[in-house]
Amino acid sequence: MSGTVAVVTGASRGAGAGIARALGSHGCTVYVTGRTQNGGNAEGSRLSGTIDETAQAVTDAGGKGIAVRVDHGDDDQVKALFDRIAREQGRVDILVNNAALIRDEMMGRTKFWEEPLNVIDTLDVGLRSSYVATVYAAPLMLPQRSGLVAFTSSSGAAHYAFGPAYGVPKAGTDKMAADMAFDFREFGIAAVSIWMGSLLTERVRGIIASNPEKFGHITDTAETPELTGHVIWALYRDPDLSEVSGQTLIGAELAVKYGIKDDGDRQPPSYRDMFDVHPAKQYPHVMR
Repeated sequence: MSGTVAVVTGASRGAGAGIARALGSHGCTVYVTGRTQNGGNAEGSRLSGTIDETAQAVTDAGGKGIAVRVDHGDDDQVKALFDRIAREQGRVDILVNNAALIRDEMMGRTKFWEEPLNVIDTLDVGLRSSYVATVYAAPLMLPQRSGLVAFTSSSGAAHYAFGPAYGVPKAGTDKMAADMAFDFREFGIAAVSIWMGSLLTERVRGIIASNPEKFGHITDTAETPELTGHVIWALYRDPDLSEVSGQTLIGAELAVKYGIKDDGDRQPPSYRDMFDVHPAKQYPHVMR
């Protein structure tokens, strides 16, 4: 066990589950949060995966997984999570802000005015919830004057992707990491936003399996969710972490930097290389 305490929000399935499993493989104690538990799925959920299954996978990988049911739209539940971690661990070393409420209606080819208004709930569970989690995690990082807050984001922050309900929270996430890093700087805590590529989640793998001839090409460029977890671990261990704090980083490029290969000895390409899309620049001017 590494002794490192991590929190991964929104880790019932998908990106969060993969990140949690990867951190577990490095011996971390990982608090796995989400609304979906064994024997009681989140309201409206039609997808497989629970926080209990992810926590067990973390333990099986060599870490210690702890499942905590949290609705990240409820600030009191988020506070209770970090109060519990304070009692049980006394610290947080890595916080991965991944929870997001992505509704199916926003992922089609509709115009934004044709979608239900609740697609913009990504501003609450996604953007605001990441802010709240970091507020409550910060006091558990400050005493040791170290730690990493990683936000999962995507290139949709800088180009059109599915519409404003998807893209605006991603752009806000990148900006949030930059501004939080400024406040964290004197305390030795880093904050970064990480662009993930197309992800080989359980859902996407099912789509590929349903029609390999049509969708098989996705595997050539997509990343497993675990890749981001290994990248986050490498960042956390990097003695020069402070030099990139506040930046939006591309996960595929970090994988190359740290010599991390994905499943099948693959090196997923960067969106910068594929589409000439890169993160926005944060200027050094400060207003207080």
